[in-house]
Amino acid sequence: MKSDSNKLRSSLFLLLAAVIWGFAFAAQSVGMEYIGSFTFTSVRFILGAAVLLPVVWVMRRGKARALPEENRACLKLLLRGGVTCGVFLCIATNLQQFGIKYTTVGKAGFITAFYIVLVPVFGLFLKKNCSPLIWAAVALSVVGLYLLCIRDGFSLGKGDALVMLCAVFFAFQILSVDHFSPLVSGIELSICEFLVCAVLSGIPALLFEQPSVTALLAAWKPVLYTGIFSSGIAYTLQILGQKGLHPAVASLIMSLESCISVLAGWLILGQKLSRREIAGCVIMFAAILLAQVPDTKEKNDPKKSLPFPERPSGEDAL
Repeated sequence: MKSDSNKLRSSLFLLLAAVIWGFAFAAQSVGMEYIGSFTFTSVRFILGAAVLLPVVWVMRRGKARALPEENRACLKLLLRGGVTCGVFLCIATNLQQFGIKYTTVGKAGFITAFYIVLVPVFGLFLKKNCSPLIWAAVALSVVGLYLLCIRDGFSLGKGDALVMLCAVFFAFQILSVDHFSPLVSGIELSICEFLVCAVLSGIPALLFEQPSVTALLAAWKPVLYTGIFSSGIAYTLQILGQKGLHPAVASLIMSLESCISVLAGWLILGQKLSRREIAGCVIMFAAILLAQVPDTKEKNDPKKSLPFPERPSGEDAL
């Protein structure tokens, strides 16, 4: 009974995280009505890092201090991982932020979820095998993306193309986090990643945009939501939830954010999809689900098998 209750609690944590992430697409769209894309991204991740700092402080309380040599080695590895992951996160997030300007939040949510299929494909270049189910999911997702994004004359909407490209960089970011997260604290890696993303986004914000306190105050609701809830609280919920569930089940629950983004666009922004686009979403979600089915032929060796793709910057290493 205790085990079942723990699994239920973990599932609820991940479901709540998926809901928070799903509604974040609508918050991002609303926020850009007041401030520039780079400004929004920079402020969002500064808040996300600030939210996680107390978590690190609590985690480090009572723990024995490492030797100076060990501290230096860990810090060097942490900084290298934070820069690598942060660069990919910065590119992916800003592409998504600009893409949302020219497409609906529902379509953006589904196209972004394409990274779940891209991760195992890119993993082939890292000599990580894919099951036949993954290849079937790739083929199915191509059909879904065609219905969702390609218009008359094989034209691709500007926003759709930007979000598709953002999914590619999210896949790179996930693979980077997958490499570094077993070696360092997951939360500390996330803080470094957030800070790198915030700094890299802040530079073009100062050069090409005109951030002001007045504009930030006008956008305080979406900024606080994406910074505190989407980046900070949802990440912590994912850390707690993944401890009690198989990673395949955890990824499946978190992928529901794509469905919730459509619901958020309809409830908050009044955005609607055509029948063709709805069919594309259904097929795309089917591909996402298919990509989560574990291969029974794979050995349960995390070093030999490709881990199930997680939400960007949400690995469960502590």
